Parts: sequence; structure tokens; C-alpha cells
Amino acid sequence: MSNGVFSLPETFNISNYAEVFSGNIWHYFGNSVIVMIVSLIVLLMFSAFAAYPLSRWKFRFNKPIYSLIVACMSVPIHVTLLPIFMMMTNIGLYDSIWALIGPYVAFNLPISVFILTTFMASVPKELEEAAHMDGCGRYGIFWKVMLPLAKPGLSTLLIYDGVNIWNEFSFALTLTQTSVNRTLPLAVNEFQGQYTMNIPMIMTVLAVSILPMVLVFIFAKDKLIEGMMAGAVKG
Repeated sequence: MSNGVFSLPETFNISNYAEVFSGNIWHYFGNSVIVMIVSLIVLLMFSAFAAYPLSRWKFRFNKPIYSLIVACMSVPIHVTLLPIFMMMTNIGLYDSIWALIGPYVAFNLPISVFILTTFMASVPKELEEAAHMDGCGRYGIFWKVMLPLAKPGLSTLLIYDGVNIWNEFSFALTLTQTSVNRTLPLAVNEFQGQYTMNIPMIMTVLAVSILPMVLVFIFAKDKLIEGMMAGAVKG
């Protein structure tokens, strides 16, 4: 940094990476993986359950419910940190990785329902009518027709929400205290003291933490674009 932010290193040195991997980063990594997998399973399940009736059924409160869900996208997470902290403390989940799953699902649910509802609304009604004539009820149509056809949309949400959950910092910092229960974005705290910061080690941790999501995006970007485009135009 003394020679400029964009200057190349004078020597190739991996000692910082060796020191990072010799610490607790694998534990942080494991916590992040567990939280992300559980959150995505619950999030995609509830998103699909909500998007199907909102996109295909005609009932009295369809538009108000959908509008309320979309309006929740405008709620900033920082105004909810204190109430959620108090709630997790009262129910005994504070300072555990399970305290993160509820907020992650809740704050990613509106955008997920919005994207998946738009996608399911683009599925031709003839497919649903044909399944109904073959004897499928509403639940059968959801599991056997709509859910398989929604795989591109679900893949899009898997990548989009996965990146958001993996990189989330505010809730992880507020709802966890000990290093045993902290996730990968908080690994930088190991190299940050009260008056000093180990800049090279912090940059190394940040490089390690973003690498999995960069690789996922590189190999799955086609699925992300396909899912976004598939739900953009009604067929």
C-alpha cells in the first residue's frame, strides 16, 4: 500500500495464507456453510409455498398480501437489529449459529417471493389445466408441474440469496459473541485489535472469504442469467 493501492507485490509470498489457515478460519467456514445451507432450504421452501398461490390462484386478498410482501423489501435491516437481539436473547438463541437463520430467511424472503412469483406467473396456464384434467389437485400440480418448471427460478434464488447470506455481517456481529459461533465474515476480528489492525492478514481473510462465492458465480452465472430472463417475460 505504500507504493500505491494498485501496485503489484514485489515478491510472491503465501505466508499470510498459511497463517490464516492455521487458525480458526476452518471453524468460521464450517459455521457459514451450515447457516447458508439451512437458511437456503427454509427460504426456498417458504418462497415456493408463497409464490405458487400468489401467482396462480384468484382470491380476495391476493394483491394486498403480495403488495405487503413487496413492501417489506424496503425495510432496512439495521432498524431491526435491537428488537431481533432482544428476541433471540429472550428465547435463548443468542450467541449461536441458529440465531442467524431466522433473520436471514425473513429478510431474503420478500425479494425471493417477488422473483419466484414473477417466474411462476410466466408459466403457461395450459400446462396447469392439462395436469388438472389428468387428475392432479392443487398440491399435485405444485409438486409435479410448477416446482419442476420453476427450477431456473429456484437456481437464481439459490445463487442470489446464497451470496447475500454468505457475506452478511450485521446480524452475525450482533447475534453472536464467541468465536465458536461466528461466521466467516467475522474472521477479520481475529486480526483487529483495539488500537491496531493487521492489514495484510485482514486482506488475506477477505480474499479467502469471497473466493467460494466468486467460484460459484463463475460456474453458475449461466443459470443465474437464465433464471432472471425466464421470469422477465410472460409466456
